[in-house]
Amino acid sequence: MELRNLISFIRAAELQSFSKTAEQLGYSQSAVTMQLKQLEEELGIPLFERIGKRVKLTQAGERFLPRALEVLEAVGRAQQVAQEPERPGGRLRIGTCQSLVSGLLPPVMRELSRLSPQAEVTTCTALMPDLLQMLRQNDVDLLLFLDQQLYYPEWVKVAQRPEPIHFVASSASPLAGMESIPLERLLQEPLYLTEKGISYRYAVEQFLAEQGRELRPFWEVGGTDVITRFLLEGEGISLLPEFVVREHLEKGELVVLHPQCPPILMWSQLVYHRNKYVTTLMALFLDLMKQRLQGEEA
Repeated sequence: MELRNLISFIRAAELQSFSKTAEQLGYSQSAVTMQLKQLEEELGIPLFERIGKRVKLTQAGERFLPRALEVLEAVGRAQQVAQEPERPGGRLRIGTCQSLVSGLLPPVMRELSRLSPQAEVTTCTALMPDLLQMLRQNDVDLLLFLDQQLYYPEWVKVAQRPEPIHFVASSASPLAGMESIPLERLLQEPLYLTEKGISYRYAVEQFLAEQGRELRPFWEVGGTDVITRFLLEGEGISLLPEFVVREHLEKGELVVLHPQCPPILMWSQLVYHRNKYVTTLMALFLDLMKQRLQGEEA
């Protein structure tokens, strides 16, 4: 049983397409088709149903997939014996959102760079529906996202942590120190908000819609670091995860506002697809990120 045939089988099971499998693995489509045919002949069972341009695992293929993953993991462990375990290399693709890139990832990436300077890491930022699609199509290796608690049967959830979301402003803001700020007064201030569709912004928009009100941002911008800079200069208010502005809150440069609306709580969540082959580099990142989430929560 050739290893390349197993790799092609696992990738085809993830992508449900022989042509995409060939593209990602650098083979011709005919080569992938031949590899999978060889595997089916060797096992004596059909692994895929071919309907038009889409392929789907047969029941036998679904039973075989976990065993194929076990074989690849065993091969990976064997290869590690001849390598420096503290210096894994390779590529890692992380699907995430902008607030987590600036708020949680930097210390983890610094440690990953120290432990694995040969690694090549790419972050892809997008809204949640697009991130989910990326994971299903194997366009990213894992997701680190901020949303309500989500569970899908095809996921392995490594860690999650509750994240308070606050309206924040400069300590010099006229709203600083006020208790139970009326919504009408809050919405009179210039609003600097992340892009429409972000989980925590959507939660506030839903509440306001029930009250017959809406958010009218002065400026929508993807980067939370840009928004934070404006707040520090005394400009307007924003709605941000606490981890984004925690340092400035502790220094007294920014303050949490207290409007007349329910508290907002989202969750940082770290997941990967259950059919994903976990490389040494990916395992290292997952462990570092898990320590970060659990350590800060404690």
